[in-house]
Amino acid sequence: MTSPPNSVRMDKWLWAARFFKTRAFASRACELGRIQSSGVRSKPARDVRPGDRLRIENEGGVFEVEVLAVSEVRGPAAVAQTLYKESEASREARMRLAEERKVMQQMMPLPDRRPSKRERRRIVQFRGRA
Repeated sequence: MTSPPNSVRMDKWLWAARFFKTRAFASRACELGRIQSSGVRSKPARDVRPGDRLRIENEGGVFEVEVLAVSEVRGPAAVAQTLYKESEASREARMRLAEERKVMQQMMPLPDRRPSKRERRRIVQFRGRA
């Protein structure tokens, strides 16, 4: 029986920790500079080890986490959450942002119906598209 790895690729760990739905999305986020390790942009092939501090930007917000364990396989969400520990400041900032989004939705509700063909033409004309 082999021992668990003490390091794993960044994109594989992000996928296993369920920050991204696929490894391709995780790899793309690294290339776009949305993943930082100790303040430095990380490449998809960079090794992640326990104790590393990561800053991860995805559709859920900005996460600042400390890596507690590494895994090459994607498991249930409960197991994935044991791979890292999010900082309190990061959690509070995400909750505050979510609350702001909720208030903005209440202030600007969605329209009751889809725009008619005439209204769509006017919207396109207003936005300046051909």
